[in-house]
Amino acid sequence: MSRMKALQKSLFGGTTSNARQFGMIFTLVAIVLLFQILTDGLTLNSGNLVSLVSQYSYILILAIGMLMVIVAGHIDLSVGSIAAFVGIVVAKVMQDYSIPWFPAILIGLAAGAVIGAWQGFWVAYVGVPAFIVTLAGMMLFRGGNQFIGNADTVPVPEGFRVIGAGFLPEVGPNTGYNNLTLLLGLVLCVAVVVREWRARRTRREMGADVTPMWISAIRVGVPILVVVFATLRFAGGRVGTSFPISGIILGVLVVIYGFVTRNTAGGRHIYAVGGNARAAELSGVKLKRVNFLVMMNMSVLAALAGMIFVARSAASGPQDGIGWELDAIAAVFIGGAAVSGGLGTISGSIVGGLVMAVLNNGLQLMGVGSDRVQIIKGLVLLLAVALDVYNKKQGRFSVIESLTRPFRRDTPPADPASPVAAGQEQGKSPVAG
Repeated sequence: MSRMKALQKSLFGGTTSNARQFGMIFTLVAIVLLFQILTDGLTLNSGNLVSLVSQYSYILILAIGMLMVIVAGHIDLSVGSIAAFVGIVVAKVMQDYSIPWFPAILIGLAAGAVIGAWQGFWVAYVGVPAFIVTLAGMMLFRGGNQFIGNADTVPVPEGFRVIGAGFLPEVGPNTGYNNLTLLLGLVLCVAVVVREWRARRTRREMGADVTPMWISAIRVGVPILVVVFATLRFAGGRVGTSFPISGIILGVLVVIYGFVTRNTAGGRHIYAVGGNARAAELSGVKLKRVNFLVMMNMSVLAALAGMIFVARSAASGPQDGIGWELDAIAAVFIGGAAVSGGLGTISGSIVGGLVMAVLNNGLQLMGVGSDRVQIIKGLVLLLAVALDVYNKKQGRFSVIESLTRPFRRDTPPADPASPVAAGQEQGKSPVAG
């Protein structure tokens, strides 16, 4: 096998795979480089990168929950209104009842859980389509936000603002960089090395072919170069800024939900329900419980996103959350989720969200008006999905189908006699690998 073929097989996960499987990642890189040129270097400027993470972390948090909703075969139109409602509730309890900011955050998360339980009940146990339930929720909680806040803005205390506008603090000796950000980058580099080392050790113990060392060096070296570049940018920016706390929260959620969706029975049940609900139920998956928890989880993440936005804005207002659900849905579909459910990844949704975030940020840096920004974003979403659907029908390369493959683990073939396997034969994958 030539070195190029070996590289394709080892890097991209299969003999028929190639660099196009990472089409959306390459698209993200291309967009970044394009705007870096068009904005005379402003896109990768330290201040802009910090602003990019701070401004869009809450949308990416929503995309995590929306991915699970869409994979299960539903849609949630209420997340922006829920975020605004929880934001005003938290702001009011801190202002009117002098509740400290940390208990107020817990109250906000609890409010999100209650709202999610309400919507999950109608979807899972009454059988009302999620589209209708969340459309009603969008109107209900938008009205609730304006009713509680009297359609006015409510400021939040300084301590609460840390989760949305805070940064890793300055500690240790003066190195010219933020030391905690440097430490975070070092930890990520070590994690990349350890992950590759464990993968090689596992293959060796299983008696499988071990990836050539030069390919492992590429799989380790490229991510480390990206991490080092980003670390130096975030750590070497304006004094008083570093990596945002909201970015830390997002990173923790990506790791947790990535593990849950790939490595737990509950995560696989979500994919089973979205792939073939009837087959999943016959296989023992508790359909109602899965739908209930998926909707509840989405509302909790919406509550968290709303609080982060309010903290960054320093106040809660009646216009908060408008259009957020559309950005979250766009991120999920651009990131590789199937419209019919059963397919998609957390990592893919984050990549899709970053594509939209960089596109929006770059156009703003170029001075493009908000009206044209919305037009361009809508066309990008439509064309990306339409082109992929067309290619899939023609039997050609599909970005959406292939993008999910590199982020998934290989799963053993299902028992042909099982109902879940029957669902796979119909063209839908009931579990995420």
